[in-house]
Amino acid sequence: MKSIVQMALLSLGLLFFGCNLESIEQADSQNLVEKKSSKKGKSFDVVESDNLTDDTSGEHCLTVNLIAGQHHEIGTVTVDVEGDILTVTYTTNGDWVIGVTHLHITNCEEDGFPTTEAYNPKIGHFDYASEHEDGTTQVTYTVDIGEITGELCFAVHAEVDGPSEETAWAEGEDFGGNSWAMYFEADLTDCDGETPPPAF
Repeated sequence: MKSIVQMALLSLGLLFFGCNLESIEQADSQNLVEKKSSKKGKSFDVVESDNLTDDTSGEHCLTVNLIAGQHHEIGTVTVDVEGDILTVTYTTNGDWVIGVTHLHITNCEEDGFPTTEAYNPKIGHFDYASEHEDGTTQVTYTVDIGEITGELCFAVHAEVDGPSEETAWAEGEDFGGNSWAMYFEADLTDCDGETPPPAF
């Protein structure tokens, strides 16, 4: 009797292990991770993928280059608006993958970005941040920003790995400090309409 009970328990254990393995394999095959996050009371969603889920041939509200190590164009950052929802997507190409991202969006007023006294950005104080799975090549932040009433400024930062480990920024204007950090400015009031504004 004891051996029959042991066999039954062993069979149930193998069945449970097999079902869990199948669930893990299904999750891996999707190569997509969704996160709901909050930082400083701000809610946002992050989707990461190791496949390009974006239609790169489509028009975006705004597209800027993602620059690594000051000299390498390693991908793009796109901005889109649908209603009150703002979407910022990092996409790398070639052998570059994304490890960590930081994003800060402001209304372009003075002192809108967290910076040191020397005007270098404090990325640890950015409103949105996330760490990503190995092999991630695309990260999308989705933020409910309410009604857009004018220009917005974006500081888009990433830690990337490829031929070398680098810091990356979306191409734009210098912060004015002694680092090469950048931000860009865009009027997105017409982005939900028919004609997207020109890219920088």
